[in-house]
Parts: sequence; structure tokens; C-alpha cells
Amino acid sequence: MTATLNFAAVDLGAESGRVMVAELSATDALSLSEVHRFANVPVLVGDTLHWDVLRLWGDMRQGLGLAAHAAGGPLAGLGVDTWGLDFGLLGRDGGLLANPVHYRDRRTEGMVAAATRRVPAAEIFAQTGIQFMPINTLYQLLALARQGSPVLEAATRLLTIPDLFHYWLSGEQANEFSNATTTQCLNPATGDWAWELLDRLELPRRIFGGPIIPPGTVLGPLGPALAAELGLANTPVIAPATHDTGSAVAATPLGDAPAIYLSSGTWSLMGVEVRAPVINDLSLKYNFTNEGGVGGTFRLLKNIMGLWLVQECRRTWAAQGHLYDYAELMALAEGAPAFQSVVAPSDERFLAMGDMPARLRAFCEATAQSVPVTPGAVIRCALESLALEYRWVAERLDELTGRGHAVIHVIGGGARNALLNQFTADATGRQVLAGPVEATALGNVLVQALAVGRLGALAEGRALIRQAFPLETFDPRPDARWAAAYATYLRLRG
Repeated sequence: MTATLNFAAVDLGAESGRVMVAELSATDALSLSEVHRFANVPVLVGDTLHWDVLRLWGDMRQGLGLAAHAAGGPLAGLGVDTWGLDFGLLGRDGGLLANPVHYRDRRTEGMVAAATRRVPAAEIFAQTGIQFMPINTLYQLLALARQGSPVLEAATRLLTIPDLFHYWLSGEQANEFSNATTTQCLNPATGDWAWELLDRLELPRRIFGGPIIPPGTVLGPLGPALAAELGLANTPVIAPATHDTGSAVAATPLGDAPAIYLSSGTWSLMGVEVRAPVINDLSLKYNFTNEGGVGGTFRLLKNIMGLWLVQECRRTWAAQGHLYDYAELMALAEGAPAFQSVVAPSDERFLAMGDMPARLRAFCEATAQSVPVTPGAVIRCALESLALEYRWVAERLDELTGRGHAVIHVIGGGARNALLNQFTADATGRQVLAGPVEATALGNVLVQALAVGRLGALAEGRALIRQAFPLETFDPRPDARWAAAYATYLRLRG
């Protein structure tokens, strides 16, 4: 008889982290419970925005101790997934040389242009297949190199954030494939680093010297001192798809019919699962990306600014003494007049931290539109604009793959946002299926279960998720005003 197994998934997002325990029963029932949730708050020191990785490490250890207690027995595995792009640099002794810098730090301003002056954009894309964004690891490293950074000069290894935590858990230094692909430093065709590109940008080869491992690699047991502290003896540390979107897509309950996934959170990652990277003139023109997935797949997708627009509005208003919870903001947006103004959500002026309501208003004023004044109007502008951007991306995915996609699966925290889900269905004219909310943690667990042989194939795990986590359906409602708003959106994006 198949045994019941428990797994721990550490899921770190740009706004918060959580430690989850999943139980996969002897009868193939899958359940998930949260044992610890904590904030992920960046820290500004001087002019540099950092991640507080030591606080995250402390919270992670606390959560894993709680996971051991909640499981009431041994764990079959534990794994970490996080946001992409950011990294730690290690010295010769394996120690972290400096606190990792946040991708929203301003050091990468102008770095895409600096890179493409040395290597044409078409050549960078041909070698990496990755969307051009100033926050990419490639441009963070180029900024360090151009500054003559002593930290970069002293570094012997680069580990992305989940790889860093796995190293601290297991003692093993490795770069997991799904996250490595997001850096724009890896060649998906060869499965190795894009050495020619790195050389032409004069980035040090030595920091990329470790192994590149596939999702589902067992790194080794939890370090003995940590295992004793947490009560987790003989627990294997397993690298899932360590990029959070890679894990989320693994848990998306996709069927046989072509469908789009939309991982909705601070960022919106919207794409399709493909068997090989789509690297051609059209994907370069549309600035799409090809990121590694599970089971030899790739994620052809577009990064979209996402609910960051709402999160940063909320943070700005809180700093001004107006405390709104998300439910209250959605109610205000639903009650605000429709189709008053549109922005291009992924415009770079919305990327950095700051007064987001003022930026949204300034965009509308500069483009001769009605300027949203109330919080409800501001949030409605952001949500309608996101839905319009989703329509544009969905149409491009149809074009790039040569097939239609009648369904959009919304996964992640944004799956709870019924107003945005309905706007997405209305704007795109496609059915939206929302859920599961905790797709990232579930995908993390599915890959662990594959690694230990508890599941035979990813499709088997997706079937379990369809059974355990019912989906909410949003059907499109005809409204001619969406077409007019879309015409405005197309004009604004140029």
C-alpha cells in the first residue's frame, strides 16, 4: 500500500513568504496547510534597495520547525521557490559577500542600452530567448562590472535567491534550470550558460562555474546541525522549479486543449507551455520570454507589471494615513465609473517604488485622458488597464503558436480577485478559470513528489489538483466599450 507522505514547501514572493505543509495521502488525496506566513520587506540603505535575506532565512527556519511539528512525523522532502532575477555572490570561503540587491533598485537604469551597444539585441535574444527588462540579472551584473564593484571582483560563485537558500539548507551549490533561464545569462538551446554573450559583456566566467540542475534534483539531506535544531532528521532538500512561476505553472490544471496560464500576483506572468523555446523575429519583436519549466517544457510568456500597481497604491495611501484592505479597494473600484482612463501597465515609469497614484494620474494627464482622482477610480483604471494588456498578450500568444486559446487559467494570489478575473474575461472574450490560489506551493510539492517517485508524471499531479481544488469560472460579458478602451490601449503602447 502506498504510504502517506508529507512535504514542506517554502514559497517566497516579492511581498510575503510562507511555509506550507502538503499531505499526499495513501488514497491520493492532496491537502495543503499554511504553518507560517511572514512579510518580505525590502530595506533601503543609502541609495541601494536590498532584500533582507537574513530575516527571510530566520523566518524560513522558524517555519520549517513548525512544519515538522505540523507533519507529526518525517518529511519526504522540502524545497524552496522564490521570485527570479536576484542573486547572492559568494566568496572563496562560500560566505555571502554582500546583501542581495532588489531588482527594483535603480542601478540597472540604462543598462539594456549599454548592453545592446556592445551586443545587438537580436544576438542577445538569439542566445538567451529572454524578454528584455532592465531588472534582468544580466543587466544587474553589467551594472556591477561597469562600476568596478569590489564585490563582483571578489566573487567566486553566483547563486540565485532560491539556490542560495538551498545552499544554506543542504551545503550544495548549484543553479536550478528554471530560475537560471530567467537571468538572461543562459542559452536554452544548449542548456548551458551563454558564454559568448557573457564574454562580450566582459562578465566573469568564474561566477557561473557550478552545475545547472533540472527541477526535481535531490540536493542532499538537510544539514545535520539544522536538522537537529528543527527536528527534521534525514529530510532531503529537493530543488523544485525554483522560479515561483515555474512551480505555479507546474500546478496549473491544464488539460489537453490549448490554454493560457496567468500567474497573477505582484507580477503577472502570462503564457503557454511549449516543448521547445520560441526564438524568432516575431517573439523578439513582441519581447516575449522563454523560461525553463518542468519535464523538459518551456514557458513562452510575457512579464506584466501586475498587481504591483495596486500594491504600491495601497502602500502609498497607508503612508499617508489611509489604510485600505484589498477587499475595500476592490469594492471602491467596482463602484467607480467604468472606462474613464487607460494606462500601459508595463510602462517603465511604474517599475520603481514610489507614489503610484500620482504616477497613474500623471500618465493619464500626459495622454490627455480623464484623470482618476478617488482611490476607487485609480484602482479601476489600473485593473481595466491590466485586463486590456492581458488581451494584447493573449492575442500575441495565439499568433506566436499558430493556435487559438479559448481558456485562461488564473493562478496564484490574483485568482482571488474576482473583479480583475471578470474584467479579464470581458476584455479578452475568453473564459477565465480561477485557481488554485496556492499554485506555487502546490507545484513545488508536485515536483518534490515526482523526485521521490510518489508521482509518475506531472499530468498525474495536475489531475490531483483538479480534484482537490475546485475552480471558479468567469464567462465573458459582451460590452462594446471594451473595444474602444482597447483601441486607446493600443495607441498608448505604440
